[in-house]
Amino acid sequence: MGPTIEGVALTPLKIIPTRGGPVLHMLRADSPRFTEFGEVYFSEVEPGEIKGWKRHLRMHQNFAVPRGQIRFVLYDDRPDSPTRGMVQECALGRPDNYCLLSLPPLLWYSFACTGAEPGLIANVTDLMHDPEESEVIPFESELARKIPYKWAECRSDNR
Repeated sequence: MGPTIEGVALTPLKIIPTRGGPVLHMLRADSPRFTEFGEVYFSEVEPGEIKGWKRHLRMHQNFAVPRGQIRFVLYDDRPDSPTRGMVQECALGRPDNYCLLSLPPLLWYSFACTGAEPGLIANVTDLMHDPEESEVIPFESELARKIPYKWAECRSDNR
């Protein structure tokens, strides 16, 4: 992984082999990444599909990919951030990169399934879902065109 956007953390997660299948850790209350509990939800992404661009205004998010391969792209346009203008890519998934990706509020993100099978994202947040608390921009929008990243390998109906 290259340079890290301010406030983003990538933490390797434990995979404990057990008879019949592994136990996959994600987030504990004593983790430095845990703030408080809002909700847990899952996003399934079909191969080659892209979701995003999106950002949350107040919510902290903690992503893990227990199945499949997902590429996350993050973009920092926060006015006072020392990493303003930076793009960061993170490839998560099993078997090679089972990690926790922790995001602060106000970062734009998009993600795509890069494997041959659907990917599954688990997200532990510190707030319950509130549609007024997030922003989504279409890929063809003027704002999305200002993000210095082009999805070349994947397809999406959002473009």
